[in-house]
Amino acid sequence: MSVSAVAADRSVCAPLPVLGRDVLVPLVTGGEVDYAALDYAASAPALQRVWDDVAAYAPYYGSVHRGAGYLSQLSTDLFENSRRTIEGFLGCRTEDQVVFTRSTTDSLNLLAAVLPENTRVFVFETEHHASLLPWEQRPDVTVTYLNAPRTPQQAVDTLEKALAAREPYGPALVCVTGASNVTGELWPVRELAAAAHAHGARIVLDAAQLVPHHPVDLGELDVDWVAFSGHKLYAPFGAGVLAGRADWLRDAAPYLAGGGASRKVSRRSDGGVDVEWHTTAARHEAGSPNVIGAYAIASACRALTEAGFEGLVAREQELIARLRTGLAEVPEVTVLSLFGDDAARVGVLSFVVEGWNSSHFAAALSAEYGIGVRDGLFCAHPLVRTLLGSAPQDPGECGAPDAAPGEKSLNAIRVSLGVGTPDEHVDRFLRAVTELVTNGARWNYRTEDGRCVPARSAD
Repeated sequence: MSVSAVAADRSVCAPLPVLGRDVLVPLVTGGEVDYAALDYAASAPALQRVWDDVAAYAPYYGSVHRGAGYLSQLSTDLFENSRRTIEGFLGCRTEDQVVFTRSTTDSLNLLAAVLPENTRVFVFETEHHASLLPWEQRPDVTVTYLNAPRTPQQAVDTLEKALAAREPYGPALVCVTGASNVTGELWPVRELAAAAHAHGARIVLDAAQLVPHHPVDLGELDVDWVAFSGHKLYAPFGAGVLAGRADWLRDAAPYLAGGGASRKVSRRSDGGVDVEWHTTAARHEAGSPNVIGAYAIASACRALTEAGFEGLVAREQELIARLRTGLAEVPEVTVLSLFGDDAARVGVLSFVVEGWNSSHFAAALSAEYGIGVRDGLFCAHPLVRTLLGSAPQDPGECGAPDAAPGEKSLNAIRVSLGVGTPDEHVDRFLRAVTELVTNGARWNYRTEDGRCVPARSAD
């Protein structure tokens, strides 16, 4: 189906039903309004389809693997079939494994734990902390942080130069985001993968912000691993995925030691124990797994596939284009970007407003308009500092609202949308931005526990 055909088919382009779409929230100025959730990049609302699937399964919930009872066997089938569904959704290759984790952060920490000794890791300073920080937990791993590129081609050139110069020539891993959680910009994943493989390195894709907005195919992108979280993919509960090559996972000690990861445990004559570990994904899934979390992710994968990802992408691009056009009409607003105004992006955008602290602006959007956005440094401090032109030592922290008049505010506002976003929420947001910039806030605000909140009265 062509993009133009998709645009003409409103049944495809209509927002998918999500939880919370009818929730009313109070306004400080009086009355109530339906909540406009524009913070999808932090946690996307669960799809109604996912919630219904989980609710239908809940009475049949049971322990998985090794249980003789009917509910245990049913739950085991559901758990392993969820793995198969996700394999298909990600375009996994025959030899790939899907390991269930708690989140993207957990997935990347798992990968850090199984790296071969003396691996060199290359990561851009623009990464989310989940993909920036796990590698130095291994004292035998050397991390090279690459400066923020200003074009996609510069990213490829920077990586190639760093890989070519590495000494000694041993195991190497590149970690890169698919879409920035700050700017929403798409990174040249396929080209970076080709550069990594040309220099004998492997590559892991942080797809936390990519997989909810765009199809991800491991084979097509030629990445070795992909990591993402269920709560970004319209699924509730604390589950995530690490999918990709099995060899490093199979050769390393289990991420957690315990039941489920072990195939056989026996006492030795010297009083110790011998352990035979699984070589499948179970090797790194010790303990009772989060069956409902895994099933919720698989349900979300099915829902997005059945809805037609091409149509969902086309509709989201219409919304982000409307958002960018509307913000461009407000001179006081500066949209943050690494690659420039023409860069392709998913439904994530960050900006600052001249004369406003970002936390104050976000608080006013919530209290006076019922709009939920994110403010701060978005767990990507080096990137946001770069985009704001600040020195590394300048003060600033997530959500910090206390900037003196005229002082540079080291935080930004992020608006993010997805498959459940109605057109009206985007229109209300743009109207609110214009009114706040033109007329100012209608309420007074104060700092409480490090957050900017409405004062008890408007005076």
